[in-house]
Amino acid sequence: MAAIVLDKVTLRYPIYDARSRSFKLAILGGVGGSVGGDPGRVEVQALTDVSMDLHDGDRLAVIGRNGAGKSTLLKVLAGIYEPPEGHAMIQGSVSALTDVTMGMNMDATGRENVILRCLFLGMTYAEAKATLPDIETFSELGPFLSLPIRTYSAGMLLRLGFAASTAHHPEILIMDEVIGAGDNAFAEKAEARVKDYIEKARIFVVASHNPAILRQFCNKAVLLEAGRLRRFGPLKNVLEEYEAG
Repeated sequence: MAAIVLDKVTLRYPIYDARSRSFKLAILGGVGGSVGGDPGRVEVQALTDVSMDLHDGDRLAVIGRNGAGKSTLLKVLAGIYEPPEGHAMIQGSVSALTDVTMGMNMDATGRENVILRCLFLGMTYAEAKATLPDIETFSELGPFLSLPIRTYSAGMLLRLGFAASTAHHPEILIMDEVIGAGDNAFAEKAEARVKDYIEKARIFVVASHNPAILRQFCNKAVLLEAGRLRRFGPLKNVLEEYEAG
C-alpha cells in the first residue's frame, strides 16, 4: 500500500545577499516572498500550511499559476525536500520524473547511461542491468548504444532517457508535465508506454497547464495560490474553480 500524508507543511527559501530593492520587490511580487530580519536576506515563502492525504488509486493534478508553488510541492511529495515545518509522511517507492536525462554522463555509452539513469531512479545494479534488453528494443537505438551519448542527436538522447526512465515501475510516480519522446513515428509507441507507466503506479501526481492531460489521467486535484492550498478535491470541481479564475 502506498500513501502520502502532508500535515501543515511550510517551506521557505532563504536568499542571501539580496541587497537590491528592485530584486526584493520582484521576489515579493512574483512568488509571495517575505523579507527576513537580516537586511541582506529575502525569504521566499514557497508553501504555507499545506495539508493533504493521498492513497492507492489517487491520481492528483497539481494546478496553479506560475509561481504558485507547484514545483516545490512536487519535490516535497517526492521526498526531495524535507519541510522544516509541518510533517510529510511518504510510504512506498518513489520516482520523480522532471528531466529524463538527469544523471547521464555524455562521455559514457548508451548502455552505461541506462545503468546510471536506473540507479538514479532507485533501482539496484542487478535491476538496472536487467532492463537493458527491453530498453534496447524500445529505444530502437541498436549499435548506437555502444557509443558515447555525446555522439547522439537530441532526439536519440531523448529516446534513451525516456526508455530508461520508464523501465522501472514505482509505487508513487511524480511528473512535472507528462513526458513524451521522439518524432511522429515514435510518438504513438511512447504514448502507450506512458499510459502503462502511469496505470501501474499506485499513486500518480502531475503538474500541468494542459486541462486535457489532467482530465485524461487524474481524478483529484489541488489548486495552489501563492504557496497556499486554495482547494483540494475532485478534479472536475477544482479545475472549474481554476478556469473561472
